[in-house]
Amino acid sequence: MNAPNIPGSKADRNALRHQMTAAGCTAADIAVEMRTRYRMRPREAWRHARGWTLQTAADRITQASTGHPGDAVAADASLVGKWEKWPGPSARRPSTAVLFAMAAAYDCRPADLLDLHDRQELPDADVCALTQAPPAPEPQPVAVPAAVAAPSGPDLVRLAADESATWAQWAEASNVGDIALEQLMAETRALATDYLTSDPIVLFNRTRHLRDRTFTLLEGHQYPRQSADLYVAAGYLCGLLAWMSSDLGQLRDADTQGRTAWLCAELAGHNDLRAWVLSTRSKVCFWDGRLREAIAYARRGATCRPGGTVSVLLACQEADAWSQLGAHDEAVEALSRAEALRDSPLDADDVGGIFSCQPARQENYSAAVHLRIGEPAKALRAADNALDLMSRQTVRAYGTEAQIHISKASAHLATGEPEGALEALAPVLALSPDHRLTPVTRRLHELTSGLGRQTGAATAGLRAAIEDFCLDAAPRQLAPSPGQGAA
Repeated sequence: MNAPNIPGSKADRNALRHQMTAAGCTAADIAVEMRTRYRMRPREAWRHARGWTLQTAADRITQASTGHPGDAVAADASLVGKWEKWPGPSARRPSTAVLFAMAAAYDCRPADLLDLHDRQELPDADVCALTQAPPAPEPQPVAVPAAVAAPSGPDLVRLAADESATWAQWAEASNVGDIALEQLMAETRALATDYLTSDPIVLFNRTRHLRDRTFTLLEGHQYPRQSADLYVAAGYLCGLLAWMSSDLGQLRDADTQGRTAWLCAELAGHNDLRAWVLSTRSKVCFWDGRLREAIAYARRGATCRPGGTVSVLLACQEADAWSQLGAHDEAVEALSRAEALRDSPLDADDVGGIFSCQPARQENYSAAVHLRIGEPAKALRAADNALDLMSRQTVRAYGTEAQIHISKASAHLATGEPEGALEALAPVLALSPDHRLTPVTRRLHELTSGLGRQTGAATAGLRAAIEDFCLDAAPRQLAPSPGQGAA
């Protein structure tokens, strides 16, 4: 029994073409099916509908153009491949002369070789000339080719050599260069840093667009080492989208981004990326109340033996989850591990920004953990250390700084000082609505629940200020406008 054809392979395309031809379908019908089934650009679909190689198409296009001396085209296999892939990366825009010659070779209208993306990228004058060309004759069913004798002897050897040369031309081409990859990572680093200080909705859109560009490149053809670099960039970008989605309260979407980021890390075989993705997934689980999973992800990330500061963050996240579970000893042990890792020699972080755990961030976790395990004095000391360290940083992450102030306020409340709590919260309550992320509002709700039945002017003012703050939180920007259905 014959093995089934691999979808999209040459054998699969040939089988489809013969099947449709036998059913009386026209070349146009076959081209449409090729485009739909194999996600081809229109010019590539028409070539495969005819069953031509790149070189055969090049010869036919050159020949078709000879009737118009002023518009003669000298095509080769490499050029045809670039015309087909346009307007993608490393492609070449076909001129109107080329498109007219292609249409003559394929026996179709020039407009049949264009889709919406092509029309948007072509000059208006070219679109007008191509779409107003006289209609082609009524399409006829493609004739079933007569059986030809299989090549043998020297012809067979020459054919095999031509096939190898054609493949070598394809393998040598790449849709991305080293400079482009370097720029892609530079933009990823900029986004990870900008997120610490900028509007999260704006940064989310910028990150999404850069991720889409990276995915488009991955769908093309490049050298294996370039593919690995693209997967690294895609993994960090999806991880960043996961982190942002979580901060905006969209935990299910954050999980989806995290799974895609993990796939990219696995495909790239990149341990530091694996560790950062697992850190991101631990964060999502923590805020979703899946504390045992948060611990498991943090511990798994540590087994990747990453360089940089992610090892510190993973230990902090483990301590955070243990403290929420009320496991005092485990939380303290994880905190001690984070401090030891912070004091050890660490490599520079690949990306930085949100994908970095500076000492102030580690002290922020320490403050929150000490609060949950009933050690407010240590929490207050850690919060003060964190704020002191934060004041020396060039880039001050508003989300981390807000949580430090909340920990300080909670420590004051735990020691019976509501006035000190209100004073500590002043910088948080002054945050613009764009910066009022879900972790901040959640921590504030935890703080108000700790007030219990306490009374007094300071306590009442604290409750009212927090309630007003949360009414204008950043995730509300994602809600549909009044009278508008959910997307």
